[in-house]
Amino acid sequence: MTPSDALNQCDTGISLLGGGGHALVVADSLLSAGRSVAGFFDDADDAAIGTPGLSGQCVPSKLGDLESLTARSLAGKPWLVCLGDLKLRRGLIDRLYAAEEDAASVVHPNAIVSEQAVIAGGVFVGPGAVINARARVLDHAIINSGAIVEHDCLIAENAHIAPGAVLGGNVKVGNDTLVGLGSRVLPGVSIGRGCTVGAGTVVLKDLPDGATAVGVW
Repeated sequence: MTPSDALNQCDTGISLLGGGGHALVVADSLLSAGRSVAGFFDDADDAAIGTPGLSGQCVPSKLGDLESLTARSLAGKPWLVCLGDLKLRRGLIDRLYAAEEDAASVVHPNAIVSEQAVIAGGVFVGPGAVINARARVLDHAIINSGAIVEHDCLIAENAHIAPGAVLGGNVKVGNDTLVGLGSRVLPGVSIGRGCTVGAGTVVLKDLPDGATAVGVW
């Protein structure tokens, strides 16, 4: 069965592109919000995603391989990239650019998102996350479990704010940047494209594109 054939069997639900631990968190968030999972795409034979809790879905747990997936096969069907690795995510996002209008966002019901915040397409907001007034979260970004994004922040495309990270007001995070577990970014700081902020790091000043920050920066 081709990816197109599998997707055409299901009229509802979001197709999750990935089958590892992050996909499991996304699937749990969808089900907690009363939404459905169409199925998973993954290249691994032993993907972390299994069938428990998903037995009522209208297609099998695995829809196909990521390598065979095309924008055409996704056309008209909601989907979300569920890979944790930002480079892998970027490659898949670029390949599926033509299906961008169908990218779905998933917000866990226990997240707090201001009505004045802007959430673009393909975004995941995990349980316990907080996104405050006038913050903007652009396409395919991840605001993971328990992360706090304060007022007027800008989280650019495919950035990942990891669990427990805290961004002060008016912080800017560039495309394809990881802000690591439990890190802290002071108000007004700008972090460039393709940066890595290590777990527990405190960022006091701007980071240029491609920088890695650990400890106190």
